Amino acid sequence: MLPLFEQAYPDDVRPRHALTTLRAWVQGQASMMDCRQAAFAAHGRQPPRRAAHQPAAVAAARAAGQAAAVAHMYTHAPHAAAYAAKALALAT
Repeated sequence: MLPLFEQAYPDDVRPRHALTTLRAWVQGQASMMDCRQAAFAAHGRQPPRRAAHQPAAVAAARAAGQAAAVAHMYTHAPHAAAYAAKALALAT
């Protein structure tokens, strides 16, 4: 789903950073708080995500944010899948 976001907003690296941070957490190289902060950023709790107006891209960013949030709470996993499905549906 990340390409849906990156095609629309190539200069915004927050969703990719969220996934990179999650991978680092899995390998023991990042903290849960690092993942939490990256998840919030991918979700747009910080500007300029609110300026994103392409629904498929927004859903893709939220999928990345929910994936990174799994480090904080495992129950975020289904939400990552739901946002990924929503991004795909909106893109087609």
